[in-house]
Amino acid sequence: MQIEINAKKRETQGTGASRRLRRAGTVPGIVYGAGKDAVSIELNHKELFLQFRHETFHASILNLNLDGKKEQVLLRDYQMHPVRSEIQHIDFQRVSATEKIHVKIPFHFINQDIAPGVKLGHGIVNHVMTEADITCLPKDLPEFIEVDLIAMELGQTIHLSQVKLPEGVEFAQLAHGSDAAVVSLPVPRGGSDEEETAASAAGGEAAAPAAETKSEG
Repeated sequence: MQIEINAKKRETQGTGASRRLRRAGTVPGIVYGAGKDAVSIELNHKELFLQFRHETFHASILNLNLDGKKEQVLLRDYQMHPVRSEIQHIDFQRVSATEKIHVKIPFHFINQDIAPGVKLGHGIVNHVMTEADITCLPKDLPEFIEVDLIAMELGQTIHLSQVKLPEGVEFAQLAHGSDAAVVSLPVPRGGSDEEETAASAAGGEAAAPAAETKSEG
C-alpha cells in the first residue's frame, strides 16, 4: 500500500508561528536524515489525519511530496493535543534504499479464538507485546507481523524466536540476545476444566460418607 502525503516548506519558525499554523488547520513538522539538511515543513491537518489514523501510516515507507519533489520517509515522532484528536507536530526521517532501517511494527494475532487452550481450555490470551522493533531494508518492510495461535495450548508462551518473519527482516531484540515473550496463554485460576471436574467428583465422594453418618444418628 503506497501512502502519499503532501507538504510544503515552512518559512516561519518559533512557538508563536507554530501556534498560528495550528489555528489555521496546518501541522508544523520536520523532515531530516539521509545525509541531507533538515527541512521545516507544514501539512494540511485534515489531509494528514485521514492517513495518520490508519495503522499502516505508522509502519510503512511514506511518499512525501514536498513542494513537488518526492522523497521516501518514515514517521519518526509526533505530538498530539492533550484533549482533542489533533496532531500538534510531526517528524519524518528520509530513508535510503541501501541502508537498513529500524522500525516498530505491529503484531497481528490470528486464529486466537480457535486455539486449543482458548476453545477447549477456556484460557484467555495475554498479548505481552503488541509491536516489535525490527531491522530491514526499506524494500523488505512489512506492514505487520503475523503470529498464528492455532496450536497454542494452556500454559504455553510464544517467544520472538518462534515467530516467522518475512525474508530480510529480523527482530532487533533477538539480534541482541533478548528472546522476549510475545504472547502467553496462562492456565485459568482454579485450573482447567478437567481439573475442576476431577475436584468436583472427589468432593462428591467425600461428602457421601458424611451424609450416611448423619442419617444413622
